[in-house]
Amino acid sequence: MKLWHWTLCVLLGAGTISAQSLTPEQIRDVTGTINTDAIIQNAETTQNWLNYGLDYAETRHSKLTGITAENVGDMGLAWSHNLQSRRGVEATPIVVDGVMYVTGSWSIVHALDAVTGEELWVYDPEVPGEYAYKGCCDVVNRGVALYEGVVFVGAYDGFLHAIDAATGERVWKVDTIENREMSYTITGAPRVIDGRVIIGNGGAEFGVRGYVSAYDATSGEMDWRWYVVPGDPAEGYEDPSMEAAAATWDPSAEYWKAGGGGTIWDAMAYDPDLGLLYVGTGNGSPWNRHLRSPGGGNNLYLASIVALDPATGEYKWHYQNTPGDTWDYTSTQHIILADLEIDGAARKVLMQAPKNGFFYVIDRTNGEFISAEPFVEVTWATGYDENGRPIEAEGARSKTDPWETIPSAYGAHNWHPMSFNPQTGLVYIPAQGVPLVQSTDPAWELNSHKPMSTMSGVGWNLGYLFNVVAPEATAFGHLLAWDPVAQKEVWRAEYVSPWNGGTLTTAGNLVFQGTADGRFIAYDAATGEVLWQTPVGSGVVAAPATWEKDGTQYVTIAVGWGGVYGMMQRATDRVGPGRVYTFKVGGDAAMPEAVNSERLSLVEGVPYDPNHVGDGLAIYVSNCLFCHGVPGVNNGGGVPNLGYSDAAMLMNAKDVVLGGSLVEGGMPSFADKLTEADVEKLIAFVQGTADAVRPK
Repeated sequence: MKLWHWTLCVLLGAGTISAQSLTPEQIRDVTGTINTDAIIQNAETTQNWLNYGLDYAETRHSKLTGITAENVGDMGLAWSHNLQSRRGVEATPIVVDGVMYVTGSWSIVHALDAVTGEELWVYDPEVPGEYAYKGCCDVVNRGVALYEGVVFVGAYDGFLHAIDAATGERVWKVDTIENREMSYTITGAPRVIDGRVIIGNGGAEFGVRGYVSAYDATSGEMDWRWYVVPGDPAEGYEDPSMEAAAATWDPSAEYWKAGGGGTIWDAMAYDPDLGLLYVGTGNGSPWNRHLRSPGGGNNLYLASIVALDPATGEYKWHYQNTPGDTWDYTSTQHIILADLEIDGAARKVLMQAPKNGFFYVIDRTNGEFISAEPFVEVTWATGYDENGRPIEAEGARSKTDPWETIPSAYGAHNWHPMSFNPQTGLVYIPAQGVPLVQSTDPAWELNSHKPMSTMSGVGWNLGYLFNVVAPEATAFGHLLAWDPVAQKEVWRAEYVSPWNGGTLTTAGNLVFQGTADGRFIAYDAATGEVLWQTPVGSGVVAAPATWEKDGTQYVTIAVGWGGVYGMMQRATDRVGPGRVYTFKVGGDAAMPEAVNSERLSLVEGVPYDPNHVGDGLAIYVSNCLFCHGVPGVNNGGGVPNLGYSDAAMLMNAKDVVLGGSLVEGGMPSFADKLTEADVEKLIAFVQGTADAVRPK
């Protein structure tokens, strides 16, 4: 256990606690009272940030007014803290009475003095480096939960950890993965409701069965588990919801062998008055429905919003955003609860802007469809009928021809949290577009490594090939202010790139967002006018938090470029390291010096056989593409683009690819999948592509 806690720091003279810093006794006093009632009560003042989305409704709307549109221009840095991270940072910090808990990459938890930025302790769950390839989208973590003096974090390798909030010592650890032969991960933040820690898993790209689980916060024992999709009919169904779901799948392809997918890897919200927990479910496994369920069907409960009883896990109702999903249109994106007046009547609603490009307003009492309208360009459907079912465009499910669907699998809105301001009545969405062409993979077989079969060498099960022809669409990213009642855009802020950070909105008439090109910006919430901005150490993907201590309002953003798009591409030469930045009006701390990328020149001079380039391409697509990108097309994101490697790196590729010399950084060994001859062909493809790109 790589564990630094308060007593160890004192004994070793590590210097992470000063005489003025918080003591374990003080931390215990302020964190021990945080429970469900405290989270509900905090929503009245939002003085602290006690839940991933601030409140159980996940509004990310702060009622604090210490920072306003009038004085935000005077905001400056209060402090920054180095997370010692080189991969993606996606966490929103939890803050209570001057104590902050935030995660970096590899699920490492940092406890900080929220006023000074001093480190109190660090907890490393020791995720093995070789586990990195078992997730689709970087070794990221979106944050922790805090409950009765215990911090809970779901580690990337699927273990749920309970940590003493005062000392950083482990209280318990439990394995959430029911089948270790499958590639499950955890990247989302837990929620705690009435003493139950609720967490889902990721992994639908690889061939798993999705579920969400609840664990006793004191003991770590599992209270309940609800599955998203049905299992093997021969083994029976766990509950009536699974029996009902099975009728919407074609058993001829034995879908349960590929898991079915539907992982619940992010979105959750809770209505204490209704006693309902809302979860968003993921894509199918494999993605391609023609292979997963060839006879068609809605394939419940993929790409859906599902209401559960948080005490028992019992299914209550669902609404399926994308029936029979075949595009990776997950509904795991942020869910917000609000009370709106619609057509003259007060409605208890939930709102979601998932990957498929439509903004949904759903009655959260019973799942009744209210409205859905596109918030970006959409080509897969022309709209929704009165029953809440999409009207699919002709050819949207092409079986053979390469086709470009908008939005692509990257989504019109991915995991980056949106926010809702009841004063303006607007939802602030990190909208985007990443072009992608897909076509059926004729060679796909479950868990079979085949050259040119996308990422099959590391266990992906997609059933698709990508960009066999060049996309025609143009990439974009913008902040979108959306009226959920009128279902229309009010204003937008354009960015240079997709994959911009989550949003925060406040009663000070502000919206905060970090950007892919390395800025942190404050906007007028009503008009979209830029009121303040500052450069930060890399592109930003996480969402900010705001909180108050001793009458001063602070705004905190965790910075570190990464995620599935950020692994391959970036929009700034500033590359980290991952940091936490905290700002206040009148802050005058010096900004840390930026670290710039050194990947500026295409690799050259590595000898290769030109006849091996074609075979190298096929090996690259099935093993390397979604981490390293296309060699030389851009100079990489959080993971190096091999076209910009040092020549020595390519010449020593056998040590890396077969010998596992970089496994601690997340690069797995392919010794059981590739041969030395295969590595020679990979080198030929990388160097040959760099040589072809260089004149352009």
